[in-house]
Amino acid sequence: MLSFDCTEVAFKGKSDADLGRSVVLFRILSKPALVRWGSKLASLSLKLGLPVKGLIKNTIFKQFVGGETRDSSLNTIKWLADRKVGSILDYSVEGKETDQGFEDTTNEIILCIQTAANQASIPLAVFKVSGLVTQAVLERQSLNPDETDQDWIKLKYRLRRIFQTATELKVPVMIDAEESWLQPAIDRLAEEAFEEFNTEGPVVFTTLQMYRKDRLDYLKALWERAAKLGYFPGVKLVRGAYMEKERDRAKELSYPDPIQATKLDTDRDFNLALEFVVDRIDSGALVLGTHNEESCYTLVRKMKELELIPAHPRIYFSQLLGMSDHISFNLAEAGYNVAKYVPYGSVAELLPYLQRRATENTSVQGQTGRELTLLYKEFSRRRALKD
Repeated sequence: MLSFDCTEVAFKGKSDADLGRSVVLFRILSKPALVRWGSKLASLSLKLGLPVKGLIKNTIFKQFVGGETRDSSLNTIKWLADRKVGSILDYSVEGKETDQGFEDTTNEIILCIQTAANQASIPLAVFKVSGLVTQAVLERQSLNPDETDQDWIKLKYRLRRIFQTATELKVPVMIDAEESWLQPAIDRLAEEAFEEFNTEGPVVFTTLQMYRKDRLDYLKALWERAAKLGYFPGVKLVRGAYMEKERDRAKELSYPDPIQATKLDTDRDFNLALEFVVDRIDSGALVLGTHNEESCYTLVRKMKELELIPAHPRIYFSQLLGMSDHISFNLAEAGYNVAKYVPYGSVAELLPYLQRRATENTSVQGQTGRELTLLYKEFSRRRALKD
């Protein structure tokens, strides 16, 4: 019977030293004030050229990042594959502002897709649209769509190259969700891609952040449009990543807060959304991106209710590298499709990503405490075996 409490499976292949490093890191992450000041100090130190890269690389980078390059991430990908868990190569570099920078990012995403096509252990690819164009373009296109906008035309050309590669190589590719004031443009791009590339099956996936009040209704309307237009929507469900930013902006600009009033509301819509998609899995596909144990159990129960095999080709569970191994590895051991996000890039380029992971572990209720409890439990299990 599936249980997320089995630490022997969760931490198989990790040495006592690996577990000890994780304990130290998660104990630090349990202190919000220390995380805030540490993030600021790391940013300042890198800007000033102080020798802190080694410290970052051997702590938080080692926990949450596959490597500095695609090739150097292959060892992590193999380690995961040996434990029945797939990988999603994630080029997590942010903040580029030039056409050349956007072209470089496009080429790197295409290389990720090509790498996935040659590695059975990399079942999916992913990218952020804001890595291919400025956020200003996405914001103005969300407010006032304009198909003659030259920056928009360039973006659509970059996307076409990505989606054509994914289609030709049969590698599903996920578009990450972003802030609500950028998302209308991204939704439009995703649905246009569905119409062109998802006619035979789900190749392009969009991402819905279920902490938004409107996303369950959007999901249902999306499925109706798909039925009328004859395409297969691919959907990744997440709870959301920008809550404080969303609420602060809504307050500052005096518009209704788009975020659910409570976490219970978010949990409700998240689970309703996953059930909605699984009930219609023959006409679409689902990636469940969550570290929430109950939502994973909900999907498992729903699959059993519908008599769907654990390794259903259109259903994936997904977690981030370095987090919730007790979920990922126990699901994989039980035969379910699981893929970890494996980000890569230099220490300096990935600092914003690492800061978000640190903040996420301090803000998600019980996340760090749960990680520590399981790590201590595994140490106790190992000690008992030695006695």
